[in-house]
This record gives sequence, C-alpha cells and structure tokens, in this order.
Amino acid sequence: MNTRTRVLTGTALAVALGAGTFGAVSASATPAPVQAAAKKDNDKNFTTSTHLTIEAATHAAQAALKAAEAENQKVTVAVVDRNGNTIVTLRGDGAGPQSYESAQRKAFTAVSWNAPTSVLAGRLAQAPNLKDIPGTLFLAGGTPVQAKGAPVAGIGVAGAPSGDLDEKFAKAGVESLDK
Repeated sequence: MNTRTRVLTGTALAVALGAGTFGAVSASATPAPVQAAAKKDNDKNFTTSTHLTIEAATHAAQAALKAAEAENQKVTVAVVDRNGNTIVTLRGDGAGPQSYESAQRKAFTAVSWNAPTSVLAGRLAQAPNLKDIPGTLFLAGGTPVQAKGAPVAGIGVAGAPSGDLDEKFAKAGVESLDK
C-alpha cells in the first residue's frame, strides 16, 4: 500500500470515528420533558428503601467493639447493609483470624432473615439445610438493624468465647443507634 493510500485510509477512519462519537453523544441527549413524563408514568414501578449511613454503621460497630473491650473480649464487628454488602468491619486488637469472616456471615444471616442469629440457630433442628445457604452462619452473634420493622442492616460479632457474648455486643451496637 503506498503512502497516499495510507493517508487517505487513516483520514477516512478518523472522520468516521469522529462522526460516530459525535452521533453517540448527540443521540444520548434526551430532552427533560420526556424524562419527566417517563418518571411520572412509571412511579408505581419504583420503591424507596432505607439504608444505614456509613457514619451510623461506624458508630454502631464502634459501640459493639467498646462493649466487648469493656469485658476484655477480643472480637471483630461487621456491619452489612440490607443486601448483605459490608459497610464497615472493625477487627479488635487480638481478635482471631476466623472472627473476621464469621462476623460478616453472622451480620449477613441476621439481616437476611430479620432475626437474631441465636433464634435462627434454633431453627436448624427443623430445617437443617438452612446451614447450606452460601454466606450464612447460624451461630449466635448476629442481630438485625430495623427501621419500621423492616431490616436495613445487620451487625455481626465474632471472637468471644460464646455466641451469647457475641450477640450481647451486637445488640449494644444496635442500641447505640437509638440514641
């Protein structure tokens, strides 16, 4: 291919790409009245949900960790959102390596069923397959955070010598949100 052909081919390619980019930008601009009309017609298709802020999640995790430290317990605290995604995790000084994942899984389990994990652990006798659900951990230490009775987050604590203590600390985190 000679130099002239290469230059013409390159120029044609640049013009085509430029036109395509301009067309894509122009085509994506939707007039505001159309958007407003679409929103008005489809309001019945949407719902609003409540979420815990990062500040509130951090406050709750710190309160749970302080409650554990007051009793000389080395724990990890995890706070997850309504969908089970981790918002914040605090690993206390000296907490065991297993406590990190356990705290997250307890928090996930509590928010998923909107119940403390100690209550859910009791249900395993009637439905042992519950423990096979990925990401769950049916040991005491997880507590849901509720808004108007609906779960919006979960707090999980792991690392204390008993699930009862873990759950006590998780509840301290939830209670700190009421203040």
